[in-house]
Amino acid sequence: MAKKQHDTPLLDQLESGPWPSFVTGLKRLANDNDMMVDLMGQLETSYATRKGYWKGGTVGVFGYGGGVIPRFSELKDENEKHVYPDAAEFHTLRIQPPAGMHYTSDLLRKMADVWERHGSGLIAFHGQSGDIMFQGATTANVQPAFDELNEMGFDMGGAGPAVRTSMSCVGAARCEQSCFDEAKALRTVVNTFLDDMHRPALPYKFKFKFSGCPNDCVNSIQRSDMATIGTWRDSIQTDDVLGKKWFAKHGMDELVNDVISRCPTKALSLKNTKDVSTAEGISSVAINDTQSMQIENHSCVRCMHCINVMTGALAPGKDKGVTVLMGGKSVLKIGTTMGTVIVPFMKLESDEDFEQLVELAQNTIDFFAENALEHERTGEMIDRIGLVNFLEGIGRDIDANMILEPRANPYVRTDGWDEEVEKANQRKAGAA
Repeated sequence: MAKKQHDTPLLDQLESGPWPSFVTGLKRLANDNDMMVDLMGQLETSYATRKGYWKGGTVGVFGYGGGVIPRFSELKDENEKHVYPDAAEFHTLRIQPPAGMHYTSDLLRKMADVWERHGSGLIAFHGQSGDIMFQGATTANVQPAFDELNEMGFDMGGAGPAVRTSMSCVGAARCEQSCFDEAKALRTVVNTFLDDMHRPALPYKFKFKFSGCPNDCVNSIQRSDMATIGTWRDSIQTDDVLGKKWFAKHGMDELVNDVISRCPTKALSLKNTKDVSTAEGISSVAINDTQSMQIENHSCVRCMHCINVMTGALAPGKDKGVTVLMGGKSVLKIGTTMGTVIVPFMKLESDEDFEQLVELAQNTIDFFAENALEHERTGEMIDRIGLVNFLEGIGRDIDANMILEPRANPYVRTDGWDEEVEKANQRKAGAA
């Protein structure tokens, strides 16, 4: 039984709204843990004074240069004694998750038991870099806790100016939209850069994330320095039987209002089946015996909306691969940035393909280590030195599809346009 909980009127207010509150979970843990009792006391003080009282320091485990986030309390009384002594040290261990974040219930129980013995009991699945966050341990308990987790097969994650742990969506294990093997890509890259993760030596952090399709369920384009996102380069696959089944259930209003009209590039249109084009790059899915939805695949920007709504009737194409973007991050020196396309398309199937991905990552990290300023992310470095210099530094040729945002292109060339227009006119004439 833990000591009596402190009065927390400000924290109590956070439980009064209609939504679940983290305060409820903290109180539950505080019933059996003195560290959580004092943590809530310090948090209440921070809310009252509008001031944070945590400072960093140096805490680690044998053989690793990072992976532990040190937190020491600066909240002391006039005699320099800690006001909340049981939370005077509240360190966090970052532990690498399995690819795709697959756990058994037995494993989760073992993790919870470890942290009840050595820490506060507070665990976050997962942090921004994908780590399992074991939050709240004294300096003396950090090593014993890691030793037990390591015996279970888990390794320390990244912290500080280093390669971070990485994250992938559940992908091919459970999702029919997956366009590559996300788990293999994650493990291949992480295993290659373990030394850069465990021994921080970069100007600042570097994050990988892997999304199996353009839905980007791990927000890689916004939250990673190198985002690998599944895509396809042929036509969307269609299934007339499932298309008719979907239409019979949902009707014309939903087809028009929730699918066709929501296409950002107007690539979808409703046609009488006999009027559907047979030109290259045009596909269609039947919705009844006389009508079909036509898809102009050359205008598709892979937003995934139509596929998400009409799953089965529509599916990603067969020629699958990945797009690699670099420079995404949250607010720092130049504000929030999204990734810039560096590799418009590459296959990711054979061992040689994965070696190419690792080589690209290695070239990028080497260039980042040599050219970035201290506390500067990859996106900020690209913004400072220019995309052309960055591409030259990592050995990539400029491509017209290297774009910062949809439908914007700084590398337009006009030579050969007349011939392309003539070919397009011939295709249209042949279709008519």
